[in-house]
Amino acid sequence: MDQYLLLIIFVLLGYLCGSIPFGYLISKVKKIDIRKQGSGNIGATNVSRVLGFRYALLVGTLDVLKVLLPIYIASQYISNEWHLIFVIISPVIGHVFSVWLNFKGGKAISTIFGSIVYVFGLKYSILFLILWIIILRTIKIMSLTNILIILLVPVLFWMKTQSVAYLTLGLFYIVIVYWAHRENIKRLLNGTEKRIIK
Repeated sequence: MDQYLLLIIFVLLGYLCGSIPFGYLISKVKKIDIRKQGSGNIGATNVSRVLGFRYALLVGTLDVLKVLLPIYIASQYISNEWHLIFVIISPVIGHVFSVWLNFKGGKAISTIFGSIVYVFGLKYSILFLILWIIILRTIKIMSLTNILIILLVPVLFWMKTQSVAYLTLGLFYIVIVYWAHRENIKRLLNGTEKRIIK
């Protein structure tokens, strides 16, 4: 099959897969609209606030898998590095701008972590997760943790791949995370952002 047609197919599938709002769906099963609770976000952090850690862990895992699965499948058919970068981006975009939720969605962190697992493998991804937890425990503010640790991703991608394509992906992640956290950044600047850990 033509590589450009494959690219279009996998980008669309990646976007649709990334758009699945697991936080919203799982909260609906519990007869709660997560968009009207806590921060109003559909991600694992808000699910943790509203439904507890077990459900947050489930949402976070599913959000990682909805990125990892389409990337892995696409990588079996797409050899062009830049084409694969577009596929990697597509579920992240789907998560932030979900077609099922009027193009609203999560903050991108769990879905970005899915692509980190693909690039680095499970062992080094767990180390990255541990670093994230350490920063969160130190700072005690989720949004600030996210916007700080995302700055490391382009550097880590470059160190791992020596690839301009993956460096560009990392830089794009900074842009999308800062955009998704724009309201949090405003609250951080005026000192009203809530701490997740007391």
